[in-house]
Amino acid sequence: MNINLNPDIARERLIKKLRDKGITDEHVLEAFRKVPRHLFVDGAMYAQAYDDNALPIGFGQTISQPYIVALMSELLELKKDEKILEIGTGSGFQAAILAQFSRRVYTIERNRELGETARKRLRSMGYENIVFKTGDGTCGWAQFAPFNKIIVTAGAPVVPQTLSDQLAIGGRMIIPTGDRKNQCLSIYDKTEQGMEYHSVGDVVFVPLIGEHGWEK
Repeated sequence: MNINLNPDIARERLIKKLRDKGITDEHVLEAFRKVPRHLFVDGAMYAQAYDDNALPIGFGQTISQPYIVALMSELLELKKDEKILEIGTGSGFQAAILAQFSRRVYTIERNRELGETARKRLRSMGYENIVFKTGDGTCGWAQFAPFNKIIVTAGAPVVPQTLSDQLAIGGRMIIPTGDRKNQCLSIYDKTEQGMEYHSVGDVVFVPLIGEHGWEK
């Protein structure tokens, strides 16, 4: 597929694929319609930008498969006025999707160059409700806690207690946990009594590196 012919058509084809795979949240689908994924990948990857696949973005990182981005966004059950913490900015695509229908997105990237590239990209695209930080995402961002929703876009050995502590009562965290090669996508809902958990399914993410994650 050559998206230079018509990226709008390519996006609509992708949205149809997401519907066929079970994504039903119209806010999420509309966000995919508004965010041009080809601007988040290297020029050599333009022709693959709207395929439903993960793509490399350098430094051993990837831009996640569109279906996984859509699924995690849908599972967050976002409301307009919520404050979100994203661990793993990467290309910035997931943050751009979340920023379409949330009050503010706080995003942390361990790799300085990736984070700065994403910041410049999203600023140039007009996103003003995304706040960026370079650092260890496993430590969260206590300055702005508690968060209504937390999304972790890398695989952790366990759920970092720091992130659980920074989730608001009534909040939800989506995080893949498991070993370095295979994880289970999990939902944690925080109640007055503690965390309620359920599994969504098997996934494969790059490892979550940090003090409360995997060693580099």
